[in-house]
Amino acid sequence: MKVEKLAVQGAFVFTPEVFSDRRGLFVSPFQRAPFAAANGSPLLPVAQTNHSVSRRGVVRGVHYTSAPPGTAKYVHCAAGAAIDIVVDVRVGSPTFGVWDAVQMNSREFRAVYFPVGVGHAFVSLADDTIMSYLLTGAYVPEHERVVSAFDPALGLPIPADLEAIISDRDRVGPSLAETAEAGLLPDYQQCQALEQQLYRMSH
Repeated sequence: MKVEKLAVQGAFVFTPEVFSDRRGLFVSPFQRAPFAAANGSPLLPVAQTNHSVSRRGVVRGVHYTSAPPGTAKYVHCAAGAAIDIVVDVRVGSPTFGVWDAVQMNSREFRAVYFPVGVGHAFVSLADDTIMSYLLTGAYVPEHERVVSAFDPALGLPIPADLEAIISDRDRVGPSLAETAEAGLLPDYQQCQALEQQLYRMSH
């Protein structure tokens, strides 16, 4: 498995080897040893798995979890194709306001690790695109926050030729600056501490 750092502090992209033959293919999108080598932790403490199916043009996010409690994610595309985007919304982070994007599909099965406190968005490029998530925390609606994926100050790589399909919640999401002014963004140092605590508890 190939491991690369992304532009956002603490985020990684993992590209596994795909084994194909006349029957189809076999792949392991999450592997403990490469994850441990990249993240410095021997285990991803999974509390919940999520599965989303999206039409072409669906834009989800930018979603993040309040910290505390904070949640880390490991995401891959099980079918279809998507642009997966990690956005640093952690106040005080050396990469605050920075984003990186990964082309995901069901040929290469890249996966992205989102550390505690960062934002996640994706753009579905094909009908029936399936995104599969491993989460270190359970979904609690009141802890979930959104920043607009269309914030011009962020300039996320959403293709102009797509007719965007967006939820009502995401459509009215505030800009990153507005969210910061409201005091709703996670603190980088606190996110770091929560992530270390998360992995200590999993040992």
